[in-house]
Amino acid sequence: MAKPNKIYSVLFNKCPRCGEGDFFVTKSAYNLRNFDKMNRYCPHCGADLVPEPGFYQGALYISYALYVAFMVIYFLIFVNFFREYLDYFLASIIPMLVILTPLFYRMARRTWLALFIKPVSSEERSA
Repeated sequence: MAKPNKIYSVLFNKCPRCGEGDFFVTKSAYNLRNFDKMNRYCPHCGADLVPEPGFYQGALYISYALYVAFMVIYFLIFVNFFREYLDYFLASIIPMLVILTPLFYRMARRTWLALFIKPVSSEERSA
């Protein structure tokens, strides 16, 4: 098996080390009870998904970047294709950000950890 892809692991809730174990307990970011519950260790390879207390404070910067990128893209779409409806942009941006909060929260955490964990193939793990 080839090395896991970091982008794949960020987008599909997988461990950045093995690319197979789930990062969060639930698959859906919109599970009201468990949207923020993470596995402490990867269920597949045993990688520590919470390396130290306060590790995920850096994910706040990733989350901020995701929000800014979304708002810029959303604004550019409105300006270029729906110029006469810019009032709708102002009325819709806050609800859109609230709806996307659980998704961005989870993606920011997975991205932050993926920056610090080196992917390892199954051959390297068994050696």
